[in-house]
This record gives sequence, structure tokens and C-alpha cells, in this order.
Amino acid sequence: MIRIAAVGDIHLGPGSAGTLRPAFDTLGDCADVLLLAGDLTRHGTREEARVVAAEVAGLPVPVVAVLGNHDYQSDQADLVTRELAEEGVHVLEGDGVTLDIRGVTVGIAGTKGFGGGFAGRSAAEFGEPEMKAFIRYTRACADGLGRTLSELRTRGSGLRVALTHFSPVPDTLAGEPLEIYPFLGSYLLAEAIDGAGADLAVHGHAHLGTEHGMTGGGVRVRNVAMPVIDRAFAVYHLAPPPG
Repeated sequence: MIRIAAVGDIHLGPGSAGTLRPAFDTLGDCADVLLLAGDLTRHGTREEARVVAAEVAGLPVPVVAVLGNHDYQSDQADLVTRELAEEGVHVLEGDGVTLDIRGVTVGIAGTKGFGGGFAGRSAAEFGEPEMKAFIRYTRACADGLGRTLSELRTRGSGLRVALTHFSPVPDTLAGEPLEIYPFLGSYLLAEAIDGAGADLAVHGHAHLGTEHGMTGGGVRVRNVAMPVIDRAFAVYHLAPPPG
């Protein structure tokens, strides 16, 4: 089995340095990779990013991340990414990374994603320029995710994981106020995942949501926001493909 550890919404800053490191140091015993599902910082500053980078530096497993909305707050997303990358974190946005884990090729495709809502209750690319821009951005994120998942399949990835911050399905938002569902995710992400295929989809963002969900195409979805899983990380097992 391939063991995928994941957590999102850790919201670290200078005052929380070192809080997750003891748990992360155990990853070598229970996981093969750590996925970070966005909102790694509180306000998206370079100082906060350095705390996150130190928390995951030199871990015994590869670390793959996407950013979340909090990580964009201070308009320093590039600096946040740079701080993490300098400690070996693969920070994804519309691209992917391929890992060789005990002879199994594991491809991870990532995007922050964006909002817009879900089937029957979603925004459309219609009307004011601001609304059109909103949905075009969501669609661009989803298209990048789907394209990357397809490329990973073409390159022969035995297992594929979709990593986002915003949710692809409403299932994992259960517990959140219905009024804010459109700001927590988009069905376009699920369409991309189902269209290209994946073995697991991981997201964060919905602090009051539910851990377990599924796309219409049958892909398992897991909300790993720390307030939801209530631990430093959750571990999911994926069976390697036959042969």
C-alpha cells in the first residue's frame, strides 16, 4: 500500500513555530509522502512562510503543497512559494510532480482552485465583468488540474492524486452554512478530476465540513482541514495498480 499523509489549514505563524514538528517527525514510520492542502500561513507573509518551511524541512518523506486563500492575503504568494521550495517542498499550481515510491509511480496534480458553487446552485460566466472574471479564474484552475492529471496518466503514473485547497464536491462541506458553499469550492474541479481520472482527491478550506466525500465519477474526496481531521495529519492508503 502507498500511504498518503495529508493536512491543510495549519495556519502557522511565528507564535506557533514547532507545534507540528514532533508529529511530522513520525511520518517516516507511517507515510510515504506528505500533502499540504493550502492555508499554510495566517496572512501569507514571508515571515510566516519561513515558519512553515522550518516545520517541514528535512522530513523523511517528500512534501507536496498547494497554497490557499490565506497564503495570498499579503500579495506575497511568490515569496511564500519560494520559502517552501528552498526547503524542498514541491509547491504546485496548475502543474504536477511524479514520485517513485517503493517502485510505484505516484503522480500528484495540484491547484489552489477557487469558488463558484456546485451543480444546480453555481455561478455562471455571465453578466458583469467581475462575475465573468470570477468564473474564468475558477475554470482556469480546474482546466490546469485536469490537464496535469491527464499528462500524469500519459507519463505512466501508476497512482494519481488531485491536491487542491478549495473543494471539488459539496459532500465534504456538510456542516458549513449553505450560504457560503459557493465560496468553498466548485463543481468544475470535480469535472476535471473525473474527466482525467484520479485515485484520490484531497482538499482543505472547509473548517466546519466533513472528511469523507466522493465525486460523481466515484473518486474518493477527503477534506483534510486540520479542524476537521483534528490531528496533525490523516493517512490514506492507496493500493498499487496490478502488475
